[in-house]
Amino acid sequence: MNDIEPGEPYGSTKNLAKQGVAAVGMIAGGAFLFIVEALARFRVLGLVIGVAVGIVGLVALLSRDPEDKKPGALITAAGILVILSKTGIPVLKALAPTLLSIGAVGLIVMGLWKGIQFFKGLKSRS
Repeated sequence: MNDIEPGEPYGSTKNLAKQGVAAVGMIAGGAFLFIVEALARFRVLGLVIGVAVGIVGLVALLSRDPEDKKPGALITAAGILVILSKTGIPVLKALAPTLLSIGAVGLIVMGLWKGIQFFKGLKSRS
């Protein structure tokens, strides 16, 4: 009676909820990377934040859910980039803020895309 009929144009409620959570998480992650970029200018705080971000990214990257792989890779790369930018290599010091901004914008764009898919799924369910 409450089963989803095969051939429906929208996914299950579980998948729809997953898309909504992923959208919010990606947008929040992008905003967080902008904050990390600002705080990474301080040497010790930058190293601590870089390690923390790298660990969070690895946890998301190693998740079983394929939806977490891309954001996990971006967040892990951001953590590694922050750590490497504190090593004193001039090239990395110059590129780190730019690459962090690109990663943040990438996460926000992916979150917006998931949000659009989520709202399309909601609309098709009504």
